[in-house]
Amino acid sequence: MNIIVCMKQTFDTEERIVLDNGKIKEDGVKFVINPYDEFAVEEAIRLKEQHGGQVTVITLGPARAEEALRTALAMGADEAVIVDDPGLLGDEFTAAQVLAKAVEKHPYDIILAGNQAVDDGSGQVAVRLAELLGIPHIGTVTKLEVADGKVRAERDAEGDVEVVEGTLPILVTAQQGLNEPRYPSLIGIRKANKKPITRYTAADLGLDAAGVAAKAEILETFLPKPKAGGRILQGDLADQVKELVQALRSDEKVL
Repeated sequence: MNIIVCMKQTFDTEERIVLDNGKIKEDGVKFVINPYDEFAVEEAIRLKEQHGGQVTVITLGPARAEEALRTALAMGADEAVIVDDPGLLGDEFTAAQVLAKAVEKHPYDIILAGNQAVDDGSGQVAVRLAELLGIPHIGTVTKLEVADGKVRAERDAEGDVEVVEGTLPILVTAQQGLNEPRYPSLIGIRKANKKPITRYTAADLGLDAAGVAAKAEILETFLPKPKAGGRILQGDLADQVKELVQALRSDEKVL
């Protein structure tokens, strides 16, 4: 079975976000595999262990994203691909277009990806990718079974469980609860550091940077306002109600 995992390198979720002139500072920041993508990597390796085959991890990003690929290789992936071309970095539209061209260079039966990235949280790229490749898509999967060319998945349906079946080739996005990602072994880390990583540019993929330019533009980036302490209303119930209504009308302006 040929398995592809599309993954992204993101900030460690415990990192403190610092803005400098409206841009997020990356100096000294720890980067990791996007947590949802880590579920996808683990599931791909489990499928390989069950059915045999090969796992290829693909990412789009700057040179530092190679570290995330090395981690995936150490976990048990077989091959790694990075699209490292500044002209191909854009929005979700751009990412899907680029990944589609990269994926088409490799045979696949199933593609796995995270449900969303923890940095932008759009949840768009995998869905767009499936559409570009002309294959079905099952999202927010918490249980996956593959047998005889068919897929049976349980997906998170806002607190309930929905069972969906499909046929290969197919794209599936991983949700928390699908599995517990393994830690890379020392031997795995050593082997991963020796494995070559395939690199693609726009020319390699037959892409014109202008043709896949971002459709959306970030106008402003800002941190949320600091939370203020709660307000305790005094007096009897009638006075408290009057004070609450007055605050909602004059202070919060919601009435």
